[in-house]
Amino acid sequence: MDFDVISATFLALLQGFTEFLPISSSAHLILPSALLGWDDQGLAFDVAVHFGTLSAVLFYFRKDLLSISRACFAHVVRQESTMESRLGWQLILATIPVIVVGFLLKDYVDLYLRETYVIAITTVFFGIMLFLADKQSSGRQTLATMTWKVALFIGFAQILALVPGTSRSGITMTAALFSNMDRDSSSRFSFLLSIPVILGAALLLTLDLLAQEMVNWNELFYGMLISGIVAYLCIYGFLKLIKQMGFLPFVIYRLILGAVLFLFFV
Repeated sequence: MDFDVISATFLALLQGFTEFLPISSSAHLILPSALLGWDDQGLAFDVAVHFGTLSAVLFYFRKDLLSISRACFAHVVRQESTMESRLGWQLILATIPVIVVGFLLKDYVDLYLRETYVIAITTVFFGIMLFLADKQSSGRQTLATMTWKVALFIGFAQILALVPGTSRSGITMTAALFSNMDRDSSSRFSFLLSIPVILGAALLLTLDLLAQEMVNWNELFYGMLISGIVAYLCIYGFLKLIKQMGFLPFVIYRLILGAVLFLFFV
């Protein structure tokens, strides 16, 4: 199997760049095939870039995850409730809805909702929702004060990310902002919540991959490395940017992207 460095680099950069930003990765993945005529990158490459972005978020939040894990263990063993233990259980609670609904509706989504016009509509609509959520949020709530109801609300909102163009990070940040969480807490909860979702997707893709015989390991490791580095830099830069500028740049970007999709691909 040939190793196309140019397409592998571009697609890995695209995946790493869009995975955690609230701009919809599925909307961007239309563009390489539509504009450049590239074939689908293949299942093995999908697995690689998913593990790359997963590695990025695990590494960035490694201290938080260790603290949360220890706190949850202490809660189970010694009934010690702390902010970290509550956050750990809230993350688990918020993950359950998308796992259940995703399992039930996966085939429906694949058959009926992966159309370009659907992605264009959701890219614009949920961009506007992100703008409204950011505008109305009081920012009084943080991870330390987040309630179980808010965590569950964000979890149910994450179900909408099954619809291509919504953006998993975008919809969870939007739901958190509508719950009056501050920008930093909304983003951090969204990033932490991405871990079980990306891990689940990567494992499912891996199971499908096991049925294939030919895998280009050079391309796989290359894609994982590039997507991981870019994803890490995006998380770091995003958390710095929103403290200064808020979500408006991403809202504007989504509106422009949606307009491009409507004008040229719908």
